[in-house]
Amino acid sequence: MAIAFESLDSDCAGRAGKLAIGKKTVRTPALLPVINPHLQLVTPKELRQMGVEALITNAYIFSQSQQYREQALAEGLHKLLDFDGVIMTDSGSFQLSVYGQVSITNTETLSFQRDIGSDIWVPLDIPTSPASDRETAERELAVTMQRLKEARDVFGSDAPIAGPVQGGIFEDLRERAGREVTDLGFTFCPVGAVVPLMESYRYRDLVSVVMAAKRTLSPASCIHLFGAGHPAMFALATAMGCDLFDSAAYALYAKDGRYLTAHGSYRIGELADLPCACAVCRSHTAEELRTAKDRERLLALHNLHVTLAEIARIRQAIADGTLWELVDERCRGHPQLLAGYRALLGHAPALEAHDRASKRRFFYRGTESCRRTEVLRYQRQLSRLNLGRDVLVSFDGTRAEGFDDILHFKPPFGPYPAELRETFPIGPCEIPEWDEDMVRQGCLGIKALSESHAGSRIVVSCSPRWEPVVRKELATMELWHAPV
Repeated sequence: MAIAFESLDSDCAGRAGKLAIGKKTVRTPALLPVINPHLQLVTPKELRQMGVEALITNAYIFSQSQQYREQALAEGLHKLLDFDGVIMTDSGSFQLSVYGQVSITNTETLSFQRDIGSDIWVPLDIPTSPASDRETAERELAVTMQRLKEARDVFGSDAPIAGPVQGGIFEDLRERAGREVTDLGFTFCPVGAVVPLMESYRYRDLVSVVMAAKRTLSPASCIHLFGAGHPAMFALATAMGCDLFDSAAYALYAKDGRYLTAHGSYRIGELADLPCACAVCRSHTAEELRTAKDRERLLALHNLHVTLAEIARIRQAIADGTLWELVDERCRGHPQLLAGYRALLGHAPALEAHDRASKRRFFYRGTESCRRTEVLRYQRQLSRLNLGRDVLVSFDGTRAEGFDDILHFKPPFGPYPAELRETFPIGPCEIPEWDEDMVRQGCLGIKALSESHAGSRIVVSCSPRWEPVVRKELATMELWHAPV
């Protein structure tokens, strides 16, 4: 029962696709809610009714459970949990990261996952803490890779086994892991041991780790971000190229009296009103929810609705080609998410290779928009323009005699011929009054044009307002002033 992934649409490195496991399919991006058989605030059957196509549970808990072990082996997970969608099982690695040891081997946990009918099995990989030094990270990565090879040797290449990518916070180790996981033929690749980074709001490091793994993983792989549970960071993770998320946050936050939103979370005691349209929030006031006997379950249901709605919002953003704008909106909800967004923009040249050529629109939302993939691609493609000997780039549409070509200027992209006025990205580009950052980025477009057209004389016409910026960015370029 091999695992196959197909990307059907994309934006940035985010993909709307289809994960196939045997005869079952899951639309991506997708959330896999975590189910603990001993603590079910929301049942798997209810999850299915909410549109959940896949969930994750812990095979180690089942293997050690006097209550459920034999039942799982006799009936299978799907019947036991009353869930006919995809079930992924963790191996016990989470317990290993928490307690330092587990009473099961790699082949034992994989055999147990097979025997209880899991759709996706996870080997007993070693989750390296972000606090670990390089020597520890290398040693633990070696153990993980040995276990992945063992999994392939014992169970075969068609077994639905995940290939976790470890390596701590060391980019080269994550790259090595991604390369070796790909060489072993894994097509379902979780990026592991990142929960501590998210819990401590280290989103810059999260971007570093995920992008390092992505550099060497096969583009055909389905990427699962282990333990990513807060909806505020889903858009950022999707833009990096993550396809699946699993989380118990909906239940853990509910237990702690916290109310999730796409921007952050609130203590239920702090809410004067419920800013959500789900059934829980429309049938309760804030006070009623706060004092309800089944508050924990109601909060869990709300948290799930919000989380699943964000996944749907991301899918729509991919379809519209507006994922960057959603990332920008979500990441302004917390300073460290904004730091992660800016770190991701540093990878824009790599992301541009995965980005679509044409989109519905481009909304300028601030300085960060200057570094988006659409801007980089446009400026790179300026080399394709066929220009004459003398070229004028006019900021304000001024025309002049003596030039073979006159180009207009639209920041943050730069120069463009009139024939491209209605095409993406120039036409459907909404920008406010020009600011220095966008004009400076547009000047880089003029510079790219000049460098790719060595046989052309590029002259710039701009108002006195922008002349200092142009002179600073294009110091060697000639400025043209209208005759008095």
